Order: sequence, then structure tokens, then C-alpha cells
Amino acid sequence: MSERSSHIGTLSEKSLHAQLKEWYARAGDEFEVCVEGFVIDIRRGNELIEIQTGNFAKIKRKLLDLVRLHPVRLVYPIAREKWIIRQSPEGECIGKRRSPKHGQILDMFAELVYIPGCLNDPHFSVEVLLTQEEEIRRRDGHGSWRRGGWSIYDRKLIKVCEVHRFENAHDYLQILPITLPDLYTNRDLSELMNCRIGQAQKITYTFRHAGFIQYHGKRGKANLYTHHQLVKQADNNGRS
Repeated sequence: MSERSSHIGTLSEKSLHAQLKEWYARAGDEFEVCVEGFVIDIRRGNELIEIQTGNFAKIKRKLLDLVRLHPVRLVYPIAREKWIIRQSPEGECIGKRRSPKHGQILDMFAELVYIPGCLNDPHFSVEVLLTQEEEIRRRDGHGSWRRGGWSIYDRKLIKVCEVHRFENAHDYLQILPITLPDLYTNRDLSELMNCRIGQAQKITYTFRHAGFIQYHGKRGKANLYTHHQLVKQADNNGRS
């Protein structure tokens, strides 16, 4: 099914997606409206609010087309705390446990890598929700081998804990540690942010292609990056 003809989403998204629309609802909002040939979750005046609980690659074209003509807010939930509920194929609960994994803001870069060109558009913003969720799994034999054949049947919202809004380069660069040197590698970033090297690579890829940081040559085989000069230029422009 194409993006232009799809409705709310897939089975694994439906409860969380619907609950977040209800959480966002304000008087005067319009829901599931068609704009430029796309179905939009919420239209609030001139602003379009799109809730995406899954892969950003699936909505890349939609976002690029819409942001040319409309203010667009992309909402993305990350489970800071999660409880896993196991069900039989018939839906009977057979177990519940708390997941040892804790989502964080940096997890958004696993998806932002697909849409770096949107991030520096003044009509585009990202709102990350840190949540408490339930993940419902069913033992149907069709799920990932990593989960032993258990499928993620649904996700349900328990609580929205925090809301983080990103509208421009300044907002995004606040994520980076102030102790970063003028020139830094992915390894430097990984160590200072206490994150995996792969996560650091996603951050620099996203920021570089969004124009928030610059490539600055090599240190051995490692790429060097800088954003300090860009910040200085912005400060100078602001004072002039």
C-alpha cells in the first residue's frame, strides 16, 4: 500500500498511534485529513502534525513534499521504560516483565539519518516523547528469530514522561557535550557522550548532511568534524 493511500499504520503501531493522537488532541484539531494527496494525522490551523512510531524512511517523501508548503511537526515516541507482555496466539496473557532497556533522546538518530535534509528547514520540527509503554508480543512463529518467533503484536501508551522539541541547529547541537574539542572524531564523541560508536556515527552523519557540523579532514583514518566555527559565525551574524 502506498504512503498516499495508507491510513493510520500497521498492526504493531495501531494502539500507540491512536493513543498519541488522543494525547495531542486540542479543540479545533482536524484528524486524518488529506493534504497534498497525503493523509495527515492532525491538522492544527496551518500546522500539520504527523505521528510516526516506526521507520522514518517510509515517510521521507511525504515529509519532503509537505514541508515545502506547510509547517510540519514530526512526533516520535521513545520508550524510556517498557513492560513486555507475552500473550498466547489467542491473546491470553501468559507473562509480564520489565524490559532492561531504557530508551533515550539519542535513539532518535536511528531514524533521523533518513531525513537529515528536513532538519534545517524552518518549517520543520521534531518532537520526541519519552514514554512509558507496554509492548505486547504473541507467540505466532512469525516474529524475529532474535525474539524466538515472538511477534510484536501491539504497543500501548502508559504515560508521556517528557517532551523535547527540536526546531533548529541550536536545539540539536545542545545534545553535544560542551567539552567537545574544536575538532573531534566519532570516537571522541562516543567517549564523551558515553554511547556506542555506531550511535556517534549516526549523529555525525545526520548533523553533517543537515549542515549543522562540517567535515574537517582526517586524523589518521578517522574523519574529523567541527561545529564550533559555525556557532561562532552564527553569533557574529547575530551581533552584526
